[in-house]
Amino acid sequence: MRWLTGICVALLGLMILSGCSTAPVLSNVSLSATTLTPSGAEESVSLAYTIGQTALVSVALVDANGTQYVLRQEVKRTASSIPYQLRIDGTAPNNDSVWLQRALASGVYKVVVTATTPAGIKNDAQVDLTIKSADAPPPMIENLLSFPTTISPNADGRNDVTEITYQLPVTATVDITIATPDGRTLPFVTGELTSPALHRQVWNGKTTDGLILDNGVYTYTIRSQDLYGNIVQKSDQITIEASGQPQALITYTYMAPQLLELGDVLTVTMRIKNTGTVPIRTYGPASGYEYTTNDAFSSIADGKYVAKSGGFWRIGVDWDANAGGAAKRYPYRWAITPRPPEQWKIPFVEDEFLPGEECEIVGRILIKQQETKMGFFVGLIQDGVGFFQDKTGRTIIKVGF
Repeated sequence: MRWLTGICVALLGLMILSGCSTAPVLSNVSLSATTLTPSGAEESVSLAYTIGQTALVSVALVDANGTQYVLRQEVKRTASSIPYQLRIDGTAPNNDSVWLQRALASGVYKVVVTATTPAGIKNDAQVDLTIKSADAPPPMIENLLSFPTTISPNADGRNDVTEITYQLPVTATVDITIATPDGRTLPFVTGELTSPALHRQVWNGKTTDGLILDNGVYTYTIRSQDLYGNIVQKSDQITIEASGQPQALITYTYMAPQLLELGDVLTVTMRIKNTGTVPIRTYGPASGYEYTTNDAFSSIADGKYVAKSGGFWRIGVDWDANAGGAAKRYPYRWAITPRPPEQWKIPFVEDEFLPGEECEIVGRILIKQQETKMGFFVGLIQDGVGFFQDKTGRTIIKVGF
């Protein structure tokens, strides 16, 4: 009796195995629609297929010329009674390093599904799909250029930024990213709808939240995508050198005499240190120059020392009752450098206050202002930017007249 039971169990097992092995590898291949008309509104059709045995599945579209556009390449699928689904939107990966994804041209395509088991059993099936495309030109990125290709984001007004220019022939959504030397990808421009024209983007060597990036070679990538799914991508490189944030500190101030007569000279002694990691550009007048209270840096020496755009620092003196706005604050300004003008980087024009350097600046002001009590103070100024140290060492000077 036991041997009969064993035979029955064995036969049942064979029947089960036989049933499993006869399940087709691939079956029930169908499309939700036989025509696809992409218009930029995310239209698609759904491909359905059933897998009866574990297999590697590939899906491709083949046009009338036999050109094959692969949508899936040997993706592992396990047996399931629930059909697998694949969304087809009329685009396909493109074998091109620039034109990454293409919207397929109008025509009749064969949707070919191939399933191959680990044992080498191969099933395939195909259905027809008609694509009625807009046949629009792709958003090619033309005339891509950055200038300068090397920047030094250190707020010295020299090559602090680069301008990235490119042109699009059609409207597209543009993303620009920056790849760092250590492999991070930083967003720069995200999802910007861009018209068919010449475009410019200025990059300052910083992250979007204002962090100055380190020295190194950075790769910027522009990616454009149109309504129909064409994706184009181009990259180039920008080098950052001499990167850093300028920093300086007034370490000492002294004003004398603190009791003087109208027409006397007030002497202001100031010490400054470059506490940053990058040079600070500066220009005159030099230490020792004498102003009158009627003067301003912009009115002396035939306008030679009028404020310059970007990057230049000076130390200045102001007083409480000065009615000038931001542009007229600190009317008495001097260069920040330990060197005499003949030894400046550009003699008598400008110098660089180097990291770690300290200097003592002596400023003189001839008092012509008829005020009995004047509150003078010192500040660090970056032309066109602001006052990085303001109202330091305020001292009351009494004036008799």
